[in-house]
Amino acid sequence: MADIWLKNCKIVPENREYAIGIENGKITSLKKAAPGGEENLDLKGAVILPGLIDGHVHLRDPGLTHKEDFRTGTAAAACGGFTTVLDMPNTKPPTNTPQAFQEKLEIADKKSLVDFGLHAGVDDPSQIKEMAELKPASFKIFMDLVEKEFLTEIFQEISEIKGHKPLISLHCEDKQIVNRSTAKEREKGNLNPEIYGKARPARAETVAVSNAILMALKFGLSIHICHVSTGKSLELINNVQSEIRVTSELTPHHLFLDSKYLEKFGNLAKTNPPLRDLKHKLGLSDLRRIDILGTDHAPHTLEEKEMNIWDAPPGIPNLEVTLPLLLTQINQKEISFKDIKRLFCENPAKIFGINSKGVIREGMDADFVVVDMKKEGVIRADDFKSKAKYSPFEGFKVKGMPVMTIVRGRVVMEEGEVFENKGKSVEYKF
Repeated sequence: MADIWLKNCKIVPENREYAIGIENGKITSLKKAAPGGEENLDLKGAVILPGLIDGHVHLRDPGLTHKEDFRTGTAAAACGGFTTVLDMPNTKPPTNTPQAFQEKLEIADKKSLVDFGLHAGVDDPSQIKEMAELKPASFKIFMDLVEKEFLTEIFQEISEIKGHKPLISLHCEDKQIVNRSTAKEREKGNLNPEIYGKARPARAETVAVSNAILMALKFGLSIHICHVSTGKSLELINNVQSEIRVTSELTPHHLFLDSKYLEKFGNLAKTNPPLRDLKHKLGLSDLRRIDILGTDHAPHTLEEKEMNIWDAPPGIPNLEVTLPLLLTQINQKEISFKDIKRLFCENPAKIFGINSKGVIREGMDADFVVVDMKKEGVIRADDFKSKAKYSPFEGFKVKGMPVMTIVRGRVVMEEGEVFENKGKSVEYKF
């Protein structure tokens, strides 16, 4: 007997209604109808998707909890349909030592409302083997902050690990180009936010992507390119995917916004890499060549965002806007449910080795998001569960919204109300 049955669930793109049996947090049965007499939750024909997996979030915990913490960040995730989030290492202290990694795991275990994993940073390459034993989602490297020699050391150390080699995730912007271009723009004394793209030009990304690919080829390692923002970068990645395992990620802001939003929203639209002009940016037609979507949820305070263009921190809070934006595109027949399942469920699970999640199938974790494709709304940052009450998507009209999020069989969000739950650290298997 199942603990509970979800009945009258519409599974897409097959458009068939099923009953889903859940026991001990796992999917135990998929049937046309739920057995009589057992506890059930009637979804009344609503569309149900696998719980979304966000491979790229910054929950700011520890050390920066005035911006966000694991409790508020995962409440935002639940409201956005995300049942698993993978947190980046640039906190205070950075998650770049075994001790800091263990401490963040303990914080997440106490606070997280959805399941979670951690990316690791690198401070001392000689600690990589010890860090790898803690099974991070990846080693995250910011190429705009490190020298090429240091990057080579990291690749060398990871290549020497016996057995499975950890994934390397990369923020690809060339340090020298960024520093030189930023200095040039700052010297002009211009404080208009729309110049930010010139300070971190498109070629800074393509040069870094090219160097990352060469490094991966040299050492025979798998790499993941975060927040790809230009067509040229994506072309470089696609051209070598038959030779090495290199995967790509696209954010909602690089998908739906362009550099003109820096004029409209100022620093609220400031992010790294910057929003691109129409000549360079990616669009909906490029999704078939992208491996995953990631929100790059990067919250700050409004006070920080009101600083000048050079001092205001980069980052946009996206956990609560991404799925409504995508569902709107489905209603407009620009994309399909199959796209969302591939980009936010199936491929993230494969890339990061989260084998118990990403698909609705017997034996998998009972993680789901239920969506109402007729529900309409307007994006208002004041309504966010995130501490960050701003968004360059402010005022966007959406049609199609998540109305229920279920983590391992427990309802964590229903109609915008978030319920208590204990998230678990994900297990990686390759």
